[in-house]
Amino acid sequence: MTRTYRLLVSCPDSTGIVATVSDFIARHGGWIVEANHHSDPVTGRFYMRNEIKAESLPFSAEEFKKHFTPIAEKLSLDWRINDSGIPPRVALLASKEAHCLSDLLYRWRSGDLKMEIPCVISNHEDLRSYVEWHGIPYHCVPVDKNDKAPAFEKMTSLLEEHSVDTVVLARYMQILPPQLCELYASRVINIHHSFLPSFVGAKPYHQAYERGVKLVGATCHYVTEILDAGPIIEQDVIRVGHHHLPEDMVRLGKDVEKSVLARGLRYHIEDRVIVDGSKTIILG
Repeated sequence: MTRTYRLLVSCPDSTGIVATVSDFIARHGGWIVEANHHSDPVTGRFYMRNEIKAESLPFSAEEFKKHFTPIAEKLSLDWRINDSGIPPRVALLASKEAHCLSDLLYRWRSGDLKMEIPCVISNHEDLRSYVEWHGIPYHCVPVDKNDKAPAFEKMTSLLEEHSVDTVVLARYMQILPPQLCELYASRVINIHHSFLPSFVGAKPYHQAYERGVKLVGATCHYVTEILDAGPIIEQDVIRVGHHHLPEDMVRLGKDVEKSVLARGLRYHIEDRVIVDGSKTIILG
């Protein structure tokens, strides 16, 4: 796969943003292999993602920042640039259910998701043998329901020790404390087994059954200190009927959950997501 630099930009919309950025890249011999942009007429914001062949530029991503900063300041850009040759370090958190974790591990082993998995953290021992079979360190950090702080302090220490970039809650059935949400703002990804904002919290399939819904779904979103209310990255649904019991909805929903989580994580690690307040812009 061609190594690229991924440039993401958001700013107040105005004339000439695409031209100015493209001219900067072209003047240094840069070859843009993918370009996406979106202008929001309601907020007046502009969003752009350029993917540039790394070998076409005469400098590194770090040097790019130095040369590009004057333009960014002139246009009032919020921006970042990442090197696709440096895979993100993604820690997976799980409890007892394995369907989302198993799917991500398969996609990682097959090379479908370009990332490193430095560790898996769980509050139970159930998945240890499965994870260690993949050659990944497994840390069991039990959570005392009467005093959760020590467990989350230990978890934070492990994430820092493993130099983690992104945290994925692959059906990790604990609510993260505000400090951890803030430390990894827009870098903790959760899969909620409901089509948010419907059926927030525990047992959403049972809530859906009681309401007689005809569609159940799953939502991949960034975690904030407000439960199940973070910016949504990806969603999908599957049709159900009056004959489906809660356990049927759980079974059907698991397939949706793992595919939605995988797509959401892919958008994130490929730098296709710009968070703007309570929502996301997906440039892909």
